[in-house]
Amino acid sequence: MHTLEPGGRIPMAKVATKVAVSIPDDLYRAIEKIRKIRGKSRSAVMQEALRHWLHDQAQVALVREYEAGYRRRPESQREVKAAEAAAVRLLSGDDW
Repeated sequence: MHTLEPGGRIPMAKVATKVAVSIPDDLYRAIEKIRKIRGKSRSAVMQEALRHWLHDQAQVALVREYEAGYRRRPESQREVKAAEAAAVRLLSGDDW
């Protein structure tokens, strides 16, 4: 059961959160120039930037996981030799 808001309205689910951030003036001007050319709102630009940042952070985490796994179990000498032999076979037919 919903508690009514003033005026008898039913509260709606919150679909967005407002965030206030401070950025240097030169960065603001650069963003404004490009966003106006592309016809995007400030919110759309910030959402896109934050999605890219989150994607980048996920990629960094994957690389760290890979590196940690490699440190736990590095390639054996046998695996290195097999990879080298495969590379020689694959690349020997190419004109360099």
